[in-house]
Amino acid sequence: MKYIKIKNTELVVSNIALGCMRLVKPVEEVEEVVKKAIDLGINFFDHADIYGGGRSEKLFGEVIKRNPELRSKMIIQTKCGIVPGVCYNSSKEHILKQVNQSLEYLQTDYIDVLLLHRPDALVDPKEVAEAFDELYLSGKVKYFGVSNMNALQIELLKKEIKQPIVFNQLQFNVVNSSMIDSGIHVNMDDNQAIDRDGSLLDYCRIQDITIQPWSILQASWQKGSYLTHPDYVALNNKLNELANKYSVTPACIAVAWILRHPANMQPIAGTTSLLHLEELVKANQISLTREEWYQLYLSTGKTLP
Repeated sequence: MKYIKIKNTELVVSNIALGCMRLVKPVEEVEEVVKKAIDLGINFFDHADIYGGGRSEKLFGEVIKRNPELRSKMIIQTKCGIVPGVCYNSSKEHILKQVNQSLEYLQTDYIDVLLLHRPDALVDPKEVAEAFDELYLSGKVKYFGVSNMNALQIELLKKEIKQPIVFNQLQFNVVNSSMIDSGIHVNMDDNQAIDRDGSLLDYCRIQDITIQPWSILQASWQKGSYLTHPDYVALNNKLNELANKYSVTPACIAVAWILRHPANMQPIAGTTSLLHLEELVKANQISLTREEWYQLYLSTGKTLP
C-alpha cells in the first residue's frame, strides 16, 4: 500500500480508501471486509449518514465494538447534508444532529473527517462555520471537506469557515473525466472543451485539496460498470490488453489509471468482495506509461485536439 500525507493536516492516508456504502451485510461479513482492508494496508474508511439508511454506520460501529483495538488503525470519514428524497440541508442544526447520530452509530468519540455531501442551494456559510467550529472545538471532528462541489462553492464556504477544506469527493474515472477533458480541450469549440466545474481539478491542486474519486468503475447509474459493457468495447479491449501485460485484472488497471495522475487522488473502492479488494490494491504496483494512460483515455471515444 502507498500512503499520502494530506496537506494542512496530520493525516497520512492509504491512497485507496474503502467505501462503506454497500456494507449492509451481516456483521460478521462486514467485520471480515474491514479486517481484510486493514490487512491490505487500507486505513481510510468512507461513510455517509444516508448509506443503507444509517445501517452502514451502525454495522461498522458493531465491528468497532467487537474489535476496539481497530479504531486506532482507522481514519473514519463520514458525510452529511442529504435528506433523501426531500432536500439538501447544510444548516447548523442539521449538521450537528447528523454528526451526533454518526458518532452514536459508529460507536466512536470522534470522526476524523466530515464532508458536506452535496451543494445546498440554501447554504448559509456562517451557519456552516458555526457548526464546524462547535464540532472542532468539542473534539468531535478533526478535519473537514466537501463532496461534489465546484471551486466557487468551496470559496464561498472558505469565506466564513476557519478550518481548511482538505478533501473534495468527486465522480471521476476514465469514462467520467470531464475535469480532464476541458483542460485538454482549452480554447476549442467542441463538447469536450465545456468547462463544467470551473477548472476544478486545477483549483483543488492549487488549494491543496485532495480529490477522492467515487464510482471509479461505473459508467453511470443507468449503465452500471463500464467493465465488459457493450458500449465500451474499445476501452475494455485496452483494459484487457494492459491487464495481461501487468498480470492483473482490468479493474486494477482502471484504478491504476486514476492513481497515475499527479494530483495524488485517493480513489474510493466501494467493493464488498475480499478478492476484488485484493485485486484493486495491486494498482499500487503499476505505473502506467504516459502513452498507456492516453491510450485508455482515447479508447473511451474521447479525442485530443
